[in-house]
Amino acid sequence: MNFYAARQPILDKSKKLFAYELLFRDSIDNVFPDIDGDEATSKMIEASQFNMGMSEFTANKPAFINFTLDTLSQGYPEMLAPDEVVVEILETIKPGKKLLALCKNLYAKGYTLALDDYEHQNVWAHFYPYIKIIKIDIQLSSIDDIKEVLTAIKEHPHIKMLAEKVETYEEYDQMLQLGFDYFQGYFFAKPEMIKTKSLSPSQMAMAELLYETSKTELDLNSITSVFERDVSLSYKLLRYANSAIFKRRNEISTIKQALVILGSGELKRFIGLMFAVTANPDKPSELINMAMTRAKFCELVAHDIPSQLDISIAFLTGLLSMIDAILDEEMATVLDKLPLSEEIKNPLLTKKGVMAALIKLVEFIEQAQWDKTSVVIEKLKLDKDKVSEHYNQAVAWADEQTQTVD
Repeated sequence: MNFYAARQPILDKSKKLFAYELLFRDSIDNVFPDIDGDEATSKMIEASQFNMGMSEFTANKPAFINFTLDTLSQGYPEMLAPDEVVVEILETIKPGKKLLALCKNLYAKGYTLALDDYEHQNVWAHFYPYIKIIKIDIQLSSIDDIKEVLTAIKEHPHIKMLAEKVETYEEYDQMLQLGFDYFQGYFFAKPEMIKTKSLSPSQMAMAELLYETSKTELDLNSITSVFERDVSLSYKLLRYANSAIFKRRNEISTIKQALVILGSGELKRFIGLMFAVTANPDKPSELINMAMTRAKFCELVAHDIPSQLDISIAFLTGLLSMIDAILDEEMATVLDKLPLSEEIKNPLLTKKGVMAALIKLVEFIEQAQWDKTSVVIEKLKLDKDKVSEHYNQAVAWADEQTQTVD
């Protein structure tokens, strides 16, 4: 079976990756209410056991997974190891003796329990000794509601608060000040503020390389000269060319040798990744990881529509689709500074055309908006199963590349 899932990052106070929530359907067509919570959870467990390993999809971070009362009763959480899953108790489950007994049992076996979309009721106090995380939908809860929860758990310091659907940095700061420990939402994937600033010499060198590699015919002499002007870039290129992912027998020792052996496609990927990674070192690593995932996804899907998209251009466009958030500037301002081909700039600015639709497709997958995902797939005349496979491959590739670049 195919593993249709989106993973949404959960960050800690320092905006470092803590875990992922997995949002699953057995098919892009099967969205609620066509598939109920029990079936969605059971198929998630089945897929993680027999199709794609849970740790492979979450880069060895804990996976938050929703469980209904029936799936809890059937012991589904115990099909996963305690260290790889956070058991989310759905907000639709009413607190009662049966649920309390199930929570005590899972707690005794070392599982981490979370209350999802929590709305305070005094009866939940009986569960607090066994609960590690309480999730609050900040778009649905008022500040007074949140303060009521914080007061209720004051005598249980082991309980961590998780704010979900955090969409802006202002909301992140507000929840941070209130005492929340974890944050879920796409606040980190948007510019923190709009400001004008010039690119550093190193960033300009990377931008020049982006421009050179976006050409149909590569000018190795021009590319070599850019690398030779920047010792740090040269070192990173040689380190990358000699990394274990390529399994080379002989060491590569010169810039030109590295460029020739890597080849056009791999060189474009390396330069794109380096630009994203070095553009703003203060940004959360998960933002860069998402940009890499988009880049690889766009590249893979471009293979399925070769008459309309250049594969290398698709990779760079996907990567740069988050450059506004990485540099904290408006997209138009950023692209005006970068010497990129119009094939890259136009989709990002106008939001029109096949490439723009491809970026919108990966955005819908990230957000688990499966109905909108299906519409774009049909519009682009893509195979649904292959789209799912490409996304999973892109996630795994981005995780591997992040480790390699680091």
